[in-house]
Amino acid sequence: MTEKAKVACPRCGATNAFPLEAAEAGKKVVCGRCRTPLPAPGSVLEPSEEDLITLFQKSGLPILVDFYSLSCAPCLMMHPILERLAKRRAGEIMVVRVNTDRIPRLAAQFGIQAVPTFVILSRGSERGRTSGAMQEADFSLWVASRS
Repeated sequence: MTEKAKVACPRCGATNAFPLEAAEAGKKVVCGRCRTPLPAPGSVLEPSEEDLITLFQKSGLPILVDFYSLSCAPCLMMHPILERLAKRRAGEIMVVRVNTDRIPRLAAQFGIQAVPTFVILSRGSERGRTSGAMQEADFSLWVASRS
């Protein structure tokens, strides 16, 4: 039997069972609903603004959102921590990044005043928010307590 992990489609938000052996083999897996290629479990995504809004509202998995800027040193320090967290929690949570310089309207909609700011969403509702760089263990505990 093939081991699978849950992945939300970035286009329509549908939750799909992604066969892990397909990811290891580099095979393309598509959404069962809209046929959009799915990201491999454990990926950190940077979807378009339109796809982010759909994902935020319709994903069956909690979403950890990293609002960041490329000119922010603490933001860049957190990127490897987010990547490791995404891999550890594959199938349990989706991790997305929002570049506040590229998508300022979405950052404003969320009231982002400092970066990095991390928000955990579940079906469009905010479950937690924190700002600033953190130690990996503290950050992982914060995410686990809210997802």
